[in-house]
Amino acid sequence: MKISGNIVDVLKKEICPGTVRISKGKICEIKKEDNPYSTYILPGFIDSHIHIESSMLTPAEFARAAVVHGTVAVVSDPHEIANVLGMMGIKFMINNSKEVSFKFYFGAPSCVPATNMETSGSKIGPCEIEKLMRMKEIKFLSEVMNFPGVINNDPETMKKIEIARKHGKPVDGHAPGLGGKELKKYAGAGISTDHECFSMKEALEKIKIGMMVQIREGSAAKNFDELAGLMERYPDKCMLCSDDKHPDDLVKGHINEMVKRAVKKKINLFNILKAACLNPVIHYKLDVGLLRKGDPADFIVVDNLKNFNILCTYINGKMVAKKGKTLLKRKMVKAINKFKSREKKIQEFLIKPREGRINVIEAQDGQLITRR
Repeated sequence: MKISGNIVDVLKKEICPGTVRISKGKICEIKKEDNPYSTYILPGFIDSHIHIESSMLTPAEFARAAVVHGTVAVVSDPHEIANVLGMMGIKFMINNSKEVSFKFYFGAPSCVPATNMETSGSKIGPCEIEKLMRMKEIKFLSEVMNFPGVINNDPETMKKIEIARKHGKPVDGHAPGLGGKELKKYAGAGISTDHECFSMKEALEKIKIGMMVQIREGSAAKNFDELAGLMERYPDKCMLCSDDKHPDDLVKGHINEMVKRAVKKKINLFNILKAACLNPVIHYKLDVGLLRKGDPADFIVVDNLKNFNILCTYINGKMVAKKGKTLLKRKMVKAINKFKSREKKIQEFLIKPREGRINVIEAQDGQLITRR
């Protein structure tokens, strides 16, 4: 099989017409040409941090929606299903992901439950983390939300990080607003990323001590406009992610929407594609192709480099989406659990009148952090 077009080489930062030849799911030849082409071939997009469960879809169904937008891989933290079902939930996600031609890379949830104040359906301790880290499907230790535990040397938290480092797998972070000496101790424990930055000042501090910043634009938290400039200033130190993507938003777009917005902001194209395609592969050591000879044939074909309208998506040499239509077949699965709850009454939310002040949580639109 061969595909011709203007080939976008993110590594060499060049675009030239040519033909990509594919054999047995891999690129066997890239031939440069002088012919004019109207389409562009470039590496597929990668979401560097997401909880598939937030889409309210199984991994296989998520893939069917994501490939339409040029996404070929996701770095996924199954924290939410683990919080309910523990190891059974993680294994369900892994097994279901194998039903489709899409590249899922799962982590071992580090904080189940997130804190000792939380009532969860399961617990993932160091023993479970050790078992998960031995699995080939587990590529990293998922976001360490218990940053106070790292700062205060909580034995269980530190043991989980130690296990991940022993297996040579990266450790993801989660430390909104953390700075100064506490941040240095957090990063010094081996935590290499953060997707919770909500200000440029915070992001720059984390980058300067060696962390990778994941620029997030999801359904709940929206930090893209604040942090997009990082791609221009520190193109090697940032990635793009959604964290969560509700189904109605996923239908509209995914990482491709962030790429388009970055182009409109006049950020250098190759810096954008580094964050969207290249940096996640390098950081997490993903088996995702970057349009090189010998690479897996993972790429997309677009009509131009401004709107990035996805004409085709290929994974391992197989076309999985074409002109807005998914080519991945639907896989029906049996639910392994059901959430049951009675309808709540308004009266149950009332606060009884009393003297004095009342603690109130103020939610901020587009942010996960709250005010008091």
